[in-house]
Amino acid sequence: MAEKFIIQPCGALRGAVEIYGSKNAVLPVLAASILTEQPCILQNVPNLSDVDAMTALLESLGVRSRSEGDTRFLDASGVNSLDASYELVGKLRASFLVMGPLLARFGRAKVPLPGGCAIGSRPVDLHLKGFAALGADIDHSHGFVTASAKRLKGAKIYLDFPSVGATENIMMAAVLAEGQTILENCANEPEIVDLANFLNTIGGKVRGAGTDAIKIEGVPRLDVKNPRHSIIPDRIEAGTFMVAAAISRGDVTITNVTPDHVKPVTAKLKEVNICVEENEDSIRVFCDPSHKIIASDLKTLPYPGFPTDMQAQFMSLLSTAEGTSVITETVFENRFMQVGELKRMGAEIKIESRSAIIEGVSRLTGAQVAASDLRAGAALVLAALRADGPTEISGIHHIDRGYDNFDSRLNKLGASITREE
Repeated sequence: MAEKFIIQPCGALRGAVEIYGSKNAVLPVLAASILTEQPCILQNVPNLSDVDAMTALLESLGVRSRSEGDTRFLDASGVNSLDASYELVGKLRASFLVMGPLLARFGRAKVPLPGGCAIGSRPVDLHLKGFAALGADIDHSHGFVTASAKRLKGAKIYLDFPSVGATENIMMAAVLAEGQTILENCANEPEIVDLANFLNTIGGKVRGAGTDAIKIEGVPRLDVKNPRHSIIPDRIEAGTFMVAAAISRGDVTITNVTPDHVKPVTAKLKEVNICVEENEDSIRVFCDPSHKIIASDLKTLPYPGFPTDMQAQFMSLLSTAEGTSVITETVFENRFMQVGELKRMGAEIKIESRSAIIEGVSRLTGAQVAASDLRAGAALVLAALRADGPTEISGIHHIDRGYDNFDSRLNKLGASITREE
């Protein structure tokens, strides 16, 4: 049964909220558990539908899994299938990340082309070029990609674009390759570092993660006994709650956050006249209820630039600013899907190519809107916090993909959100 949010005007949010484990970090780590026959213990795992989808895919391949709270126990010693399910892969783009581990450990993998949010073309060409450089034979047929190799061999690989997914997939494949792999122009997001730390925990030899050159010394097998790893806090979730505090003109302390990971969001909030206080593992975002938000321009870029995953949420905030703002999206070509719905709520936004021109309005109005993807859904929730009158948001299954108990956690800060079928 489809669900929707009914959001009533709430005023300023106040209080504290704890950030959970990162969606974008846990998905590749789950896939990487395939690389070892030894049981793995993952902690700080968020309760998300995307995590459930990835776990279901692993279980279909023969991985045993069980959960206790936010701890996930995985055992890939009994993997009995190298063919990923079309139905399961179609639910989640990150499911393509099982190809590297399957290929590295078993010498073969067959995976359908992936699904996920419709925010633009995210081809897997770079993944496949990397596997081919490591010595794999690649075959495309009937919507599936099959990769095979007796044993991968280390290589020097230059990525045409610092793709996060390609960096992760190639890095996982290379840990069991023969010899050294050097991955250049790779992504350096915190999630890449977290995956490298997990790979090293299970016996890999990865250096340089977090820079644009990663070196991997291949090992014959990964056999550390009972490795344990804790997933990093979700920087996009943290940024979303930071913007929630700002758009409601509230006072919210975000805990269990790594301030360095959200520097671009912090800098932009300060630029639009929001107060931000950083501590070792917490951030306070606050302003006076009558505070004036100043218009600002931003451009999305690969890390450490402003994250594309925060663009939609910031558009909601800038829709309430004084003056004209311009957002330029450089990462995905179809990531302004929230614009039409925000305009239904009274926002003044015009699209020109890959830029959105936003004329700030004094107040948004409640309306019936639909979430088209994960971050667009979050943006609509934030806009509803500042709107006059009730807002009804359908398609909230998108939001549940990346935010654990988003509605109840906002309610604890003073929001008024009900979930209805």
